[in-house]
Amino acid sequence: MTPVEPREPVATAPVGVVLEARNVIKRYGHITALDGVDFELRSGEILAVVGDNGAGKSSLIKALTGAIVPDNGDILLDGQPVHFKGPLDARKLGIETVYQDLAVAAALDIASNLFLGRERRRPGFLGNVLRMLDKKGMRAEAERSMAELKFRLPSIGSAVEALSGGQRQGVAVARAALFAKKLAIMDEPTAALGVRETGQVLDLIQAIRQRGLPVVLISHNMPNVFEIADRIHIMRLGKRAAVVSPKTHTMADVVAIMTGAAKFEEPAASASR
Repeated sequence: MTPVEPREPVATAPVGVVLEARNVIKRYGHITALDGVDFELRSGEILAVVGDNGAGKSSLIKALTGAIVPDNGDILLDGQPVHFKGPLDARKLGIETVYQDLAVAAALDIASNLFLGRERRRPGFLGNVLRMLDKKGMRAEAERSMAELKFRLPSIGSAVEALSGGQRQGVAVARAALFAKKLAIMDEPTAALGVRETGQVLDLIQAIRQRGLPVVLISHNMPNVFEIADRIHIMRLGKRAAVVSPKTHTMADVVAIMTGAAKFEEPAASASR
């Protein structure tokens, strides 16, 4: 196999690692889904995670978000070890994930979906005793969030079932942006979307990064990856095959590493430790 060499020196020192995994292992019986995987998400970046089906992308993301518990290895948030027993633990620490199934309630309006499962109650007696929701406050916050992200929707009061696929995806992404304090993870956010709607979602992801949140993007769409990613984490056979930059490597390079047609040796100095 032909080795893939960097075309130019790649920046070596990460500017603050927000989320890190070290030697993460996950087995299902005789099948090893993750085989000593390392991972680093830097502050303020969009990091794409790519790989063939079965390469370990989903298992890695599930381990990072508490959906599965690794058999071995360490996960660190802002340099501190964390032990997620479930996705709720990750959410409490500011990690929000947008899954492919979106998890939106079609019959509810946009504001209600943004606060789904985290509804706010009215202050005082009305909220504490009568348990009344602060619908006005949630709607105002939803409008502010959408305005900041510059994502256009018919009306904040529109039912999600009346929205297009791209708009529904936008609602799910905006919800992550509203509650994420540390980072947001996007699992195939442009799958099954048209060109125009894909562009809207990519703009939304970039808007999240501009607000200071790093983003992990899992995608099979190489043009999308090369359009917005700062670095590309390549998975192969349950391992990290390489981390490359779109500035130094082509789509053909990345596909070659993904499929095993080429090998890549990461420079020793590129490690975060």
